[in-house]
Amino acid sequence: MRASWKRAIFISVLAAAFVGALLIAFWPRAVPVDFASLDRGEIVVTVDAEGIARVRDVYTVAAPLAGRLARIELRPGDAVETQSTLLASIEEMDPSFLDARTRAETEARLHAAEAALALARAEHDQAQAYLDFARVELRRRQELHARGATTTRSLEEAQLDVRTGEARVATAEAAVRMRVSELESARAALIEPGSPDAVAGPRCCVPIRAPVDGTVLRVLQESETVVQAGTPLVEIGDPTNLEIRVDLPSREAVNVQPGARVTIEGWGGSSLAGEVRRVEPSAFTRVSALGIEEQRVNVLIDLVETAESEQRDRLGHGYRVMTHIEIDRADEVLRVPVGALFRADDRWAVFQREDDRAVLAYPEIGLMNDRFAEIASGLPQDAVVILHPSDGVDDQTRVAAREVGR
Repeated sequence: MRASWKRAIFISVLAAAFVGALLIAFWPRAVPVDFASLDRGEIVVTVDAEGIARVRDVYTVAAPLAGRLARIELRPGDAVETQSTLLASIEEMDPSFLDARTRAETEARLHAAEAALALARAEHDQAQAYLDFARVELRRRQELHARGATTTRSLEEAQLDVRTGEARVATAEAAVRMRVSELESARAALIEPGSPDAVAGPRCCVPIRAPVDGTVLRVLQESETVVQAGTPLVEIGDPTNLEIRVDLPSREAVNVQPGARVTIEGWGGSSLAGEVRRVEPSAFTRVSALGIEEQRVNVLIDLVETAESEQRDRLGHGYRVMTHIEIDRADEVLRVPVGALFRADDRWAVFQREDDRAVLAYPEIGLMNDRFAEIASGLPQDAVVILHPSDGVDDQTRVAAREVGR
């Protein structure tokens, strides 16, 4: 009897221990989470985009005429002065080579010009002979008219013949000069590189000087070469007078207003302050890296002098920067980290801690950026929310602060 009683007690103890172990194993545990408290501060909403720093006024000096460009000795960074610094000089071009067909045609024109000149000279001699005869005849008739041996009409006819002869001589002389010019033109067409006529006389050059004070930004054509009129040679500008150009999608550009504050980062130095000067009124099409056509709008930003912009001189023409253009701002508002927000029932929601349990709440959200969101209503000022809630957190789930290092 006594042994049976002891056995029953032992079995009861084992059963109680087993049930306790099951309860401990399957009892709901608190989910470890990270908490954050609401606070008050500013929320700045920005449009973030890459931009390019550039000199505001860039002067591209081009060749004013076709010719041989002498080697440009200037280098990027050299200072230039208005109408004083010689940028480049252009000499006359060497004549081009003639192929067999062109040479034959040019030589034929030369022979034709020589023959035409000979004909013009013969005609000039003929006209001169006629004029000499007319003058002799005029003197004879003048003597006869003085003695009354001829009529006045005969004298007038002799005078007309003289004037006609003089006109013929003038016409013949003009024809000779024209044929001489044609002959010289035909001979010039036969000049080739290396011929004596090609290097005869001084070679003229046209100096090109700096149009403004500034610094050489780029030398577009450094080596000696033959250039055509309008060929860009050198770019000049003031590297201290910079602006930032940002091309934004048109759907974002509509929110940007002139005068908006801008923070400029990502260029290798400290943050710089800027201000939107202009949002261009027209858009342009650009194909993205994914092959999608986008309508983009250029936004021009001026740099603003501040006490922290001592490194600004290191920013140069063509440097890439990251801009943060302010489009809205709220000061001293109740805010929550965006890591606590998620979408539920097509609304913004958070898990608020109440008595170590997660309670689902639907606050009304105002402004939002990539760090904070404004709480317009729906949460008390001293609320504590769960950051980045996992799938294990649901309404009324027991939660506990995550241990450091886990």
